[in-house]
Amino acid sequence: MSNSIYEINKGINRPIEFKGLKAQYIWYLGGGMVLVFLFYVILYTAKVNTFLTLSLTGILGAVLFTTVYHLSSTYGEHGLTKALARGRIPKIIKAKNRLPFVKKAPSDLSHLKA
Repeated sequence: MSNSIYEINKGINRPIEFKGLKAQYIWYLGGGMVLVFLFYVILYTAKVNTFLTLSLTGILGAVLFTTVYHLSSTYGEHGLTKALARGRIPKIIKAKNRLPFVKKAPSDLSHLKA
């Protein structure tokens, strides 16, 4: 049995890329595979039918792989994080009064001095 050597392509200031996966998607795939394995272990210890257990685990693994590869090719290295952050920016800011935006004069702050 021969040893397999996998090359990880990385240039200067370039993200790690492995088999088409970029940067954090390698971690997402690894974590997802651990969860799929735990799913299999739970079903196996619950004495669910072996054929059903393997089928569900295989389908879940295939969905995981296709989803992670799709996200990696669609968003790239930092695009998913940027897309999630963009969704958290408010569309509008409502203010009932203008006090937060008015700069107070030093004479107005005289009551704060001891």
